[in-house]
Amino acid sequence: MSFPINRMRRLRTSDTIRNMVRETHLHVDDFIYPLFVTFGQEKRIQVNSMPGVYQLSVDKLLPEIEEIHSLGIPAVLLFGIPEQKDSLASSGYDEHGVVQEATRAIKSAYPELLVVTDVCLCEYMDHGHCGIIEPDGTVNNDASLELLAREALSHVQAGADIVAPSDMMDGRVGHIRKVLDAQGYTHIPIMSYAAKYASGFYGPFREAAESAPAFGNPKTYQMDPANILEALREVELDIEEGADIVMVKPALAYLDVLRAVKENFAYPTAAYNVSGEYAMVKAAAAQGWIDEEAVTLEILTALKRAGADIIITYAAKDAARIISG
Repeated sequence: MSFPINRMRRLRTSDTIRNMVRETHLHVDDFIYPLFVTFGQEKRIQVNSMPGVYQLSVDKLLPEIEEIHSLGIPAVLLFGIPEQKDSLASSGYDEHGVVQEATRAIKSAYPELLVVTDVCLCEYMDHGHCGIIEPDGTVNNDASLELLAREALSHVQAGADIVAPSDMMDGRVGHIRKVLDAQGYTHIPIMSYAAKYASGFYGPFREAAESAPAFGNPKTYQMDPANILEALREVELDIEEGADIVMVKPALAYLDVLRAVKENFAYPTAAYNVSGEYAMVKAAAAQGWIDEEAVTLEILTALKRAGADIIITYAAKDAARIISG
């Protein structure tokens, strides 16, 4: 049946009707808020390219955690900025590293808040790459797995609820799963950055995490933005190796990938609304070119509509305030 029998506008006549027939619902429970934890004390350093985002020392972390908790955001994702970097990323698996100490502080103050830790070597390497570098400048995949597993184990021993390997080394999920299980941590989930693209949207993050590569090209381990079948293979392999949650990163330019992952695997799926996506909205809003609240919710709703069960976003606090009214 067509017009005039069917009039689609009948279900758009009021907020109440529109809310009743809404197909996709965004909740604060969907969000994970990323945090950058830095060495030292008394540090709350604004990230210039990401308004509202800071590098925080552990002693300055708890007021931020209190705000996050008060907004109903259920989880945080921790990135570390160490004082010392070297060729073996030793600060990444130091018992008293910044992420480890931050995890202990958060879980002591707010045990119900879920702590997810980013497991990667780039922030701790003196060259900024996600693995051990050979003399010829290439990344040694297999040698890097042991360091990644040591880092993941140290995070879990400090109290992390979920570990999230973001390095894109082949076989890292299986290696981490094996090490955690051998140490009795069979209950700890792995949220894998399963389809992580070599994206131009990471620029502000590299400033925030102080992890820009000193040379070479991350395209040797991160994915080609032109590929979707490769993403499905990556996701399948990570599931086979023991991933409990799979992730697509970035999010906004990869909605087709997100949808394909969800439809093909029906697995818990996360989308990372990355730093460049966040910065673009903030910059345009600052110029008065867009309605920041409307665009923020539109983007996050699109991610959920495309298949995301979990949304990692720097806009989590802003969105939580909007949703709660």
